[in-house]
Amino acid sequence: MIVFDLQCASGHRFEGWFGSAREFASQRKRGLLNCPSCGNGAIERVLSAPRINVGAAAPSPQAKTPEMEGKDAFAIAQMLYSRMLDEILARSEDVGKAFPEEARRIFYSEVPARPIRGRASKEEHDALVDEGIPVARIPVPTPDQLN
Repeated sequence: MIVFDLQCASGHRFEGWFGSAREFASQRKRGLLNCPSCGNGAIERVLSAPRINVGAAAPSPQAKTPEMEGKDAFAIAQMLYSRMLDEILARSEDVGKAFPEEARRIFYSEVPARPIRGRASKEEHDALVDEGIPVARIPVPTPDQLN
């Protein structure tokens, strides 16, 4: 794995993890990269600080936060999934069953790019992927399942 520092055309900086520099270039060329903050697809690599080992002691592992203490890996994974889901729900627009059509409209620049979420059947999802439209299936609990 290789980690690149990236920046969108709107100036948001973030990290991207790739199998190789070639994989980054391939995903960028196919339009599969989007800014996690604003959804902008114009992504560039930016300079990152190199890590130089000058004989200093290795950094100590990050301590667990108090809320992680005493929890097993599954409980920690559930907590992290919950946090990720909260971020997705807070930062995206729910377009419901119109998701496939709206994803296409965004991809083909018919409407301004923005983060969206919604519902799509497996067939609709597969058709979007076949068109090269970057989408991800994330299981979202129904409102009665959320606490």
